[in-house]
Amino acid sequence: MTVGTMMHQTLASLEGAKANMKTFALQTEDKTAKQMFAQYANQLESICQGMSSRCNYIEQQEPQYKVFQNMLEPQQQQQQVQQQLQQQLEQQKAKK
Repeated sequence: MTVGTMMHQTLASLEGAKANMKTFALQTEDKTAKQMFAQYANQLESICQGMSSRCNYIEQQEPQYKVFQNMLEPQQQQQQVQQQLQQQLEQQKAKK
């Protein structure tokens, strides 16, 4: 697993935790707990922003760490192949 992948996974986990804190804040009736969860969510938001900035910086410095782009490339290639096959089929149908 690359550093870029690990950082993106960590960022996703942090964003999930932030969402949980916001949910807890909305669901609780206890004002103290509500404030505490909201504060935790704000702290996690700040951490997420810093982590996201770091991910972007690393991706600029080391293009091989572009996790989402690297994940999308095989999908894009597959879509291109499917489009080419579809065009070939349409051309064959047109000839008949």
